[in-house]
Amino acid sequence: MNILITGATGVIGTHLVKACLSKGHRIHFLTTRKEKIESKTNYKGFYWNPDTGEVDNQAFKDVTVIIHLAGASISKRWTKSYKKVILDSRIKTAKLLFTAMQNNEHSVTHFVSASGVSIYPPSFTKFYTEEDNEVDNSFLGEVVKAWEDAANQFKQLGIKVTKVRTGLVLATEGGALPAIAAPVRKGVGAPLGSGNQWQSWIHIDDMTNIYLNIIENGWGGTINAVSPNPATNKRLTKLIAKTLKKPLWLPNVPAFVLKLLLGEMSMLVLQGQLVSSKRLEEAGFSFRFFNLESALDDLLKD
Repeated sequence: MNILITGATGVIGTHLVKACLSKGHRIHFLTTRKEKIESKTNYKGFYWNPDTGEVDNQAFKDVTVIIHLAGASISKRWTKSYKKVILDSRIKTAKLLFTAMQNNEHSVTHFVSASGVSIYPPSFTKFYTEEDNEVDNSFLGEVVKAWEDAANQFKQLGIKVTKVRTGLVLATEGGALPAIAAPVRKGVGAPLGSGNQWQSWIHIDDMTNIYLNIIENGWGGTINAVSPNPATNKRLTKLIAKTLKKPLWLPNVPAFVLKLLLGEMSMLVLQGQLVSSKRLEEAGFSFRFFNLESALDDLLKD
């Protein structure tokens, strides 16, 4: 299978590229930095510039699946200008892909876009499945809704679309886990806010396998990429401490302190969604890391 990946050098992208190559798939990737273009066996880079609308159309040659992972980190302070970067990095890039395919011959039959469980309104009790249509009235809710709308436009080209609503991805190379584990390692870890907010998590290996199953089995529509066993922030923090064999003796970090430090971005750590993996389970997906304990043991133990 010939696959075009955007965001191929991110945490998920890096793991996914390795997994795809190991299964004999051929990878094209897009980069905004010409010095990062490289060509190896079954792995070839192409230049694009979403700000100017430039993309090398050779990137689409013989490609049947596009996996759109590109998007600026949401873990930088949300200034007015950076909010625009977060939104544009997801919407402009999808629009550029759409326009290029609309104006040129292509062989793409499946468009797979990253998305986020933060589209769902925060709740301590509501258990969200893919059938739920509520959209949170926050900046993140707005971003994910626009992200999915940008993906849905590919249906106009007769292309199957899949939106992968991703939870908290646990990985050692980046994302939330190193940031959460760092103060615990130093003996100053503590649950955040009430600690009762839900963390719908997924191990990076299962995240990678979800994408592989989507492209190899042709799964379309919306998929919640989360494990079957969400945890509260308090439980996640305690299990990280237990895994690292570190004490947790500090009181919870008060919500008002986090709001002062992080501003609007504090919602990332103070709010959460309880999200179901129903569709993956019904499709027969086999989770390697079903429980948080085993996931943290794999990622944090020496």
